[in-house]
Amino acid sequence: MKKLIAALIAGLFATAAFAQAPAAPEAPKAEAAAPKAKKAKKAKKAKKAKKAAEAK
Repeated sequence: MKKLIAALIAGLFATAAFAQAPAAPEAPKAEAAAPKAKKAKKAKKAKKAKKAAEAK
């Protein structure tokens, strides 16, 4: 019974420590990568159109 109580108390301390930890910073890289992906896709599409125009 003492081991159970000790485990519960240790769990409470771990929970309290986790709750007080600072939040992880958000990932702004994902938002910044989106415009680059759009530009790359647009450039690829333009290149493909130019290549098709040259083939005609």
